[in-house]
Amino acid sequence: MLRLMRDYAGSWLIKVILGAIVVVFVFWGVGSFRAQKGGRVAIVNGDSITMEEYKDEYNNIIEKLRERFGNRLDDKTIQILQVENQALNRLIDQKLLLQEATKLNFHVSDDELSAAIKGIKAFQTSGAFDKRLYRSILSRYGLTPEQFEVNQKGFMLIEKLRSFLLGNLKVSDGEAMEWFKWINASVNIDYILFEPGRYKDINPSAEDIKTFFVDHKDSYKTEPTIKVQFLCFAPDNYRPKVNISDNKIQDYYKEHQEEFKTDKTVEARHILIKVDKDADQEAVEKAKNKALDILQMVGGDKDFAELAGQYSECPSKDQGGHLGVFSKAAMVKPFADKAFSMKSGEISQPVRTRFGWHIIKVEKINEESIVPINEAKKVIRKKLIDEEAKTLAYEEAELVFDTIVEGDDLKKVSNKRNLKLQTTDFFTIKGPDKGIKNREKFASAAFDLSAMEISDIQDIGNEYYILQAIEKKSGEIPELKDIKEKVRAALIKEKQDEKASADASEFLSGLKKGELMSTQIAKYDLKLSNTGFFKRNEPAAGIGLDRGVIEAAFKLSNKIKFPEKIIKGEKGYYVISFKERKDADTEGFVKEKANIKEGLLRQKRIKTFDEWLTQIRNKSNISIEKNFLKQS
Repeated sequence: MLRLMRDYAGSWLIKVILGAIVVVFVFWGVGSFRAQKGGRVAIVNGDSITMEEYKDEYNNIIEKLRERFGNRLDDKTIQILQVENQALNRLIDQKLLLQEATKLNFHVSDDELSAAIKGIKAFQTSGAFDKRLYRSILSRYGLTPEQFEVNQKGFMLIEKLRSFLLGNLKVSDGEAMEWFKWINASVNIDYILFEPGRYKDINPSAEDIKTFFVDHKDSYKTEPTIKVQFLCFAPDNYRPKVNISDNKIQDYYKEHQEEFKTDKTVEARHILIKVDKDADQEAVEKAKNKALDILQMVGGDKDFAELAGQYSECPSKDQGGHLGVFSKAAMVKPFADKAFSMKSGEISQPVRTRFGWHIIKVEKINEESIVPINEAKKVIRKKLIDEEAKTLAYEEAELVFDTIVEGDDLKKVSNKRNLKLQTTDFFTIKGPDKGIKNREKFASAAFDLSAMEISDIQDIGNEYYILQAIEKKSGEIPELKDIKEKVRAALIKEKQDEKASADASEFLSGLKKGELMSTQIAKYDLKLSNTGFFKRNEPAAGIGLDRGVIEAAFKLSNKIKFPEKIIKGEKGYYVISFKERKDADTEGFVKEKANIKEGLLRQKRIKTFDEWLTQIRNKSNISIEKNFLKQS
């Protein structure tokens, strides 16, 4: 990709923008620069999905998982979550959605697109679309208006399709009541827990350990590793070469005024009298009258902060109703509109929001302002130096890369130009242990190379790299003698689990045959526990939110005292026994009905859309390259 980009661009900034276009076009299936180069991985009704598209989607999913799991994200987790399948399926779904939208003759007109973009609050100043702000925000993210508009148009097209499919779905009061009864029913059970750890007398023989190892040897296979040599072009090394003139700083300041604008803010206190957003008129008026009574006290000699501490029903009451300094966008609209129309020291009449009635006191107004150039100069200089240093680093990387021919050794290239060549130890897909800012991305680029292959220029951790794979090792199964204790521990754990499962099954079988609970408990030297009443979405006392136990408990009744089989939970194996059941109290239904219907409608839409998409998939001609997922 970078070689092709070099033909059209002269600086790193242009390349970033081109990269952004590629991302947009790939996502919406409109074609891409890389589609001309990457290998095909699947065909959806005649439309191709390229290897580059697949890699982009795979990396996007990995990045989101990394945000969620942090350092706990490992190869096993990635395998369990089937990230490879997820990435491919998402791309297939995207192709299908666009194809169906085209079949149904959906379009997004220029007027619709313009209205949608102008309606985005992030691009507005004082409620009106601000073209300079629009361009400034996009510029910060390396996008041009043209790129963003292609992206936005794609989203709108898919949304039209979704609205067409799901717009007429509804949830009846009867459905809502049925769900309310189901979710609010409760059950009370007795239970016995067989914990695997209680079985201490398991001592496997050497032969047992050997057999277990042979049967499970693939689970002990080491991860593939690779060793690379690389050149690093770090922008930090080019900073001393950068000279930013005052004229450049002034030009930047004039062209990017929005970056230095400080929005108007207000510092205020409030007194809140709560009232539900769906409350009847009588409750609304009652709360308003209470607020008016308090307002009269405010008008007397009473201190506003003291009254807030005494009467407000907002957590801020402990600070005398103080809300601190806030922007207009930070508050709900009715509150913000009123607060930003007031003068310093002014106290409002009661204002209604979805939270209730507010009495607002504005303590200070900070008007909109622009940071003067003298204060902004330091920040601007640093930003321009950063950009120029990055450009110089990339250009140096390009000069080196252009001298490389097939079959070259980076050692020879580095010697010619007197560059520092670095070599890693062998590392896994997690990346080298030290020295690299983004280990996983570095590793991903390395593992894409065959032995002695040299990479394109890689942007990793805000630095540029050229990598060469020196040697790759596939995963190996270690000798038993090297991991004997690890294997023994795994075998003991398996045997403990088997023993707990067998005893729990025997215990349940005895109960079903009519044996007394007390006799069974004495036989196994266990303790009978009780959960008390719990609902489907609540933890059971002593058990927690163990879904297997909870689901089994709600299938029991006076006629069916015991489950069909034992239940494997997080702590071990459970045998449960029915005690009592309570139906839901329907008095609270009216208050919760609106939220219930909203939640059920959301679920119904998801289910309907998924079922529709499954039908489209089943009718479509989708072919995946042979062995693709094994290779990727």
